[in-house]
Amino acid sequence: MNTTPLPSEPIALATLRAVLTGRAQPYTRPGSRSAIAKQARSGPVAVGAEGLDGDEQGDLRVHGGPDKAVHCYAWPQYTPWREELAGHAAAQALLAQPGAFGENFSLDGVQESQVCIADQWRIGSAVFEVSQGRQPCWKLNDRFQVPDMALRVQRSLRAGWYLRVLQPGTVQAGDTVWLLARPQPAWPIARLLEVIDRRDCTPATLREILALPLPPSWQRLFQRRLDSGQSEAWDARLQGQH
Repeated sequence: MNTTPLPSEPIALATLRAVLTGRAQPYTRPGSRSAIAKQARSGPVAVGAEGLDGDEQGDLRVHGGPDKAVHCYAWPQYTPWREELAGHAAAQALLAQPGAFGENFSLDGVQESQVCIADQWRIGSAVFEVSQGRQPCWKLNDRFQVPDMALRVQRSLRAGWYLRVLQPGTVQAGDTVWLLARPQPAWPIARLLEVIDRRDCTPATLREILALPLPPSWQRLFQRRLDSGQSEAWDARLQGQH
């Protein structure tokens, strides 16, 4: 965990390997829609407050919006997934190129343990802020044809993370990710994902998390744990069961 103060100049944190967008389409289950099957874009792509030009979400109740404008996934994390899913042909085909997890940004050089909540990044002419980690849902099960894929992703802590847009602009593959500020160095995304997955309801931990600049959904999640002393149910999210 890096708690070293940042120098006054931006730090080259990572490289944008690919920029991906997709349109919402009918999905695997009756009435469902998804834009998880995203395609790599060439050349500059405009970024606005709601995300990338040409990108959509299938269910705006749980995806999209300013706090989930851009989904990031670390390209090096594909290697352990290829190893873990060696016997799954559909998964191997997906993992051959960026976009398997429905990410907008495929990144080289950084992963969940090296990205902190509220980090500020400049990519191209746009400025972003790390807003939260991803809580995977059942759509990954169907996409990978692995019945417990969403749970595997959650347990692995290799779930990816979201950005909000502080300054619109343009980005393109090959851009450097510049770290401008790291106000919460004690809280990398992996640590927050671990608290969620391990059903940690320790009051001191939850109070520390609730002091962070959380999006409303995570504010509610951790406040409910603190108030009740219990973790939330996951069946609807992980399996699509109510």
